Amino acid sequence: MKTTYKNITDILRLNRFIVLAVVSLCLLTSGLSLGLLYHYQEKLLNAAFAIQSDGTVLPLELVDQRENREVEALAHIERFHRLFYGIDGTNYRARLEKALWLGDASVDAVYRQKRSDGVYNRLLQFSLRQEVVQVDIELNLDQEPYSFRARTVFEVNRGTVTDRYQLDTSGELVPVDRNFPHNAHGLLITNFFEDALRKLEPQP
Repeated sequence: MKTTYKNITDILRLNRFIVLAVVSLCLLTSGLSLGLLYHYQEKLLNAAFAIQSDGTVLPLELVDQRENREVEALAHIERFHRLFYGIDGTNYRARLEKALWLGDASVDAVYRQKRSDGVYNRLLQFSLRQEVVQVDIELNLDQEPYSFRARTVFEVNRGTVTDRYQLDTSGELVPVDRNFPHNAHGLLITNFFEDALRKLEPQP
């Protein structure tokens, strides 16, 4: 009895169909995997988890990053101005050291200029006290670096006499690594300038 062989063309056609089917299935599976990966990545970026003391995991919804960044930027700028300008003869070294962590070389240049002008020596010599009364900030978060303008009102107490001044400053903020407690907001003041200083009339 003779063995019947299939047509070689039919066998090759069947093999090609199987190969194409396997390749198509692999491509489909890869596409679905990438789609699911992207979906869960987006989901994880908008959620966080906290572990309580008893070990339970709680999901937390993250607030909008822009709103969070605005709050941190405003707090960073205000903290810098209150540290840098709210000084007296007993605390200026410690406060200036903290303030210098919040800015780059442009802040250090302003500090060095004030030191060479004898500002801090006069604090000690005449027992002066500068107290920041108000800090108004205009902030632009449309693009990095974030530009800002600040108007700081501070009082200089000379014992029985108190003078009030208004200082306009400007600069930019760039994101950096957080460094607690020196720079908890993860921002750095750059291109800092003291634009204008004027004495205010005494309030009635």
